[in-house]
Amino acid sequence: MERLNSKLYLQNCYIMKENERLRKKAQLLNQENQALLSELKQKLSKSNSKANASNTTIPDLNLSSSSTHNPTNSSTN
Repeated sequence: MERLNSKLYLQNCYIMKENERLRKKAQLLNQENQALLSELKQKLSKSNSKANASNTTIPDLNLSSSSTHNPTNSSTN
């Protein structure tokens, strides 16, 4: 009986150790998942804002290099 008890105790210790290892792995995977989800949301937000910006009439300052409204190219005017 004592031998069986010792065997079950060792199995229990092993299971608890494995459980802790798996818990840590699951936590790391969850953190990675959250980071990827956040990155995806940022990319979607940026693409949506770009799509909205293309629907409005905001001039592209890079295209108007001869314009006086572009201070970076004022020396070339």
